[in-house]
Amino acid sequence: MTPEQQAFDAPYRIGIDTGGTFTDFVWFENGQLRVHKQLSTPDDPSRAVLNGLSQAQSLPDTAAVIHGSTVATNALLERNGARTALLTTAGFRDVLAIGRQNRPDLYSLVPQKPDPLIPRQWRFEVNERVSAQGEILKQLDVRELRVILDQLRESSIESVAVCLLFSFLRPEHEQAIRRYLLEHIADLGGDDETGLHISLSSEILPEYREYERTATTVINAYVAPIMSRYLRRLTAAITPRTVTVMQSNGGVISADIAGEHAARTVLSGPAGGVVGGQFVARQSGFENVITFDMGGTSTDVALCPGVLPTTSEGEVAGMPLRLPILDIHTVGAGGGSLVTVDAGGALHVGPKSAGANPGPISYGLSRASRQTDPGAAPEGDAAMYATTTDANLVLGRLDAQHFLGGTIRLDAAAADAALDALAKKIGAPSAQAAAWDVVRVANATMERAIRLISVERGYDPRDFTLVAFGGAGPLHACDLARALQIPRVLIPATPGVLSALGMLVAEPTRDYSQTVLRRLDSKEEAGDSWLDVSFDPLYESAVLDMEVEGYERSRLHFRPGLDLRYLGQSHELKVGYQRGTIQAVAEQFHAAHELRYGYRRPQAAVEVVSLRLTVVAPGTPLPLAPLTRVETAHTDHAQAIVGKKLVWFDGSQRVTELYDRSKLRPGHRFAGPAVIVQYDSTTVVPPLWRVSVDEIGNLLVEQ
Repeated sequence: MTPEQQAFDAPYRIGIDTGGTFTDFVWFENGQLRVHKQLSTPDDPSRAVLNGLSQAQSLPDTAAVIHGSTVATNALLERNGARTALLTTAGFRDVLAIGRQNRPDLYSLVPQKPDPLIPRQWRFEVNERVSAQGEILKQLDVRELRVILDQLRESSIESVAVCLLFSFLRPEHEQAIRRYLLEHIADLGGDDETGLHISLSSEILPEYREYERTATTVINAYVAPIMSRYLRRLTAAITPRTVTVMQSNGGVISADIAGEHAARTVLSGPAGGVVGGQFVARQSGFENVITFDMGGTSTDVALCPGVLPTTSEGEVAGMPLRLPILDIHTVGAGGGSLVTVDAGGALHVGPKSAGANPGPISYGLSRASRQTDPGAAPEGDAAMYATTTDANLVLGRLDAQHFLGGTIRLDAAAADAALDALAKKIGAPSAQAAAWDVVRVANATMERAIRLISVERGYDPRDFTLVAFGGAGPLHACDLARALQIPRVLIPATPGVLSALGMLVAEPTRDYSQTVLRRLDSKEEAGDSWLDVSFDPLYESAVLDMEVEGYERSRLHFRPGLDLRYLGQSHELKVGYQRGTIQAVAEQFHAAHELRYGYRRPQAAVEVVSLRLTVVAPGTPLPLAPLTRVETAHTDHAQAIVGKKLVWFDGSQRVTELYDRSKLRPGHRFAGPAVIVQYDSTTVVPPLWRVSVDEIGNLLVEQ
């Protein structure tokens, strides 16, 4: 049995999500969910993982770890990946620099593109050529690679991306380059720990569009050595535990594959949140949901119309990532988002964050170096700024004594001083008024994000349930639901660690694709649909790879799909496909096109751009124990009240009851205003909203 299969069939396993502020841990003990939050260690994420594992003493040493990692993400954002070279067809070394002519800032007179991950001197040309029809026009002579090999050695290159023109049709030349380089690794020296890492575009992304294919292959080559070293250190440190890693597509892969295909883990943390959000919503009977994950650094939102939303048109740090990922939109608004005032006096919240160190002012970290001048230059020390968390504390929406189960006592006086200074800067009458402005600005940023994934894509938010989680999500969820007319908010039982829970319920998943560029109505071959014939190699690869991981074919579920467009269009939409149903595909595409763009062209020819196949091996269900329902719900909820306090709502104070969520039971109902505290998050219920606790302990909050 492979480590990946052991992780999913293990009776004990723990989900771990490393974030910007906290690293979250979730595991099951006697059918009950257990959680822990550990301050992250950005210099080495594995330290927080090891520290947190020491708190899960009830778990045996053999408990499997399902890990969501930010290592690849941080390497891209901070530009500290491996020393990487690119080998490409002669004449195409500048594809990375040229990119597309898109202008993300329409009115910028001098638009600035991010620099390529690989400088020009490390981009090398290879004399070979394949035609757009897959014909080899110029054979590769590997002996010419000797000169490039010498340059790789002189530059101490750790990783190589190989992306040749039309290699998705004929991968032979890329494979020959890899063989040659591997034969001469000893000549390179290289990384003693990993040797020379080689990424082939024909394996990473066998699809057309040269820039996107090159950029995605380069991203993988750039982060793979960093990810491989991290996973090896972590695996060695926690042996005999096994490690599997969350992918950006909502599934998991083994640590070995994650190291080799590290680009597939770039959005693993947010993906865990979407999977976890859909999981708890389905338990409560809701299929159509909008997931709202507000953490310490950012907010991630996704629209799930009954299924997990996937896309192959992602972007990270200004670079295209064309691997299958969950369709998540991220904005720089979180609990740790820094509050600044620009030269014109406008208030800004984020995108920069205080992170885990120094964290919000109210955390009391690095207090000696803190200042409370909100007019300082944005590029200054993060310890100088108030954050969204500090604003919520000043408004009473957070409770200083109950934060993180009392393990961190928030410094209300320091937060008051910071917001008072901000009030003087922007001309607000009080610290509370300034704090309310901060919350409104943060809410506006997050509201725009939800509108983008719903209204702007043809969906009505009133048809969905808002699933709010993350450490700060339940603080702001009702305000956003009211602004967007979303009828209800669902707060999971453990909202602050839901991404880690999502990793426990995610399933082993692999993705495959192949560009075909062929009309849908092409003639059939050998009595079978040409589509079915074209899918056969993908199915064969999927079965072989999953069998190597220890999964029998009888356990596998296949999800084929097609990227389609009207002939002559530049971009495509993905639709599902079942073998033998080619006649119904066109109508599916027309309907999808009308939903997205508002019109259809039923008489136009439809072109199949790429085939896609996802294979899933179902895992072992979580051992959830049922909760006991109370019979006298209308009175028993009083046992959960632990005090009263003044809380600001809509610019004015209200006496508000404080509830301990651990004492709420299924069947309890009560009305706002209320603040509900728990170890991993705080929920704010405004006036005129009502709360009910469902059978599995989720909170349903409705106007």
